[in-house]
Amino acid sequence: MEEHRLDLVMLVDDNETDNFISKRIIEITDFAREVIIKSSGKSALEYIGAHRNDPDKLPHLIFLDINMPIVDGFVFLYEFEKFAEIVKERCRVIILSSSDNKRDIDKIVNNDHVIKFVTKPLTEDELNEIRALRMSSKAS
Repeated sequence: MEEHRLDLVMLVDDNETDNFISKRIIEITDFAREVIIKSSGKSALEYIGAHRNDPDKLPHLIFLDINMPIVDGFVFLYEFEKFAEIVKERCRVIILSSSDNKRDIDKIVNNDHVIKFVTKPLTEDELNEIRALRMSSKAS
């Protein structure tokens, strides 16, 4: 699976327990070499902004929670849209949320940068689906 392992993923969630579980499943499944955890949308945007000119330090995938204080998933995506194309092409977003609000889900999955909506907790099956999704998009 080495060739399917990502270099870097980012978890953006204000819930420490959810971050711990997600990071652990990513490590156990060898999904990524490195996991960066940001406990707010604001700190995630700051990280991306600080590394926007160094693609090697940008995450391939961002697992983004919707419901967070101050900078929630919607605000994050609005601000993310302002980054240069190189950033938006490198960083793909997966919504990782416990929200079951259909209107929120419909609104967020129609965003150009969101490639999938996943309900918490993150599982090995979901990571395998994401891996397959990434491989099929590279093939096309």
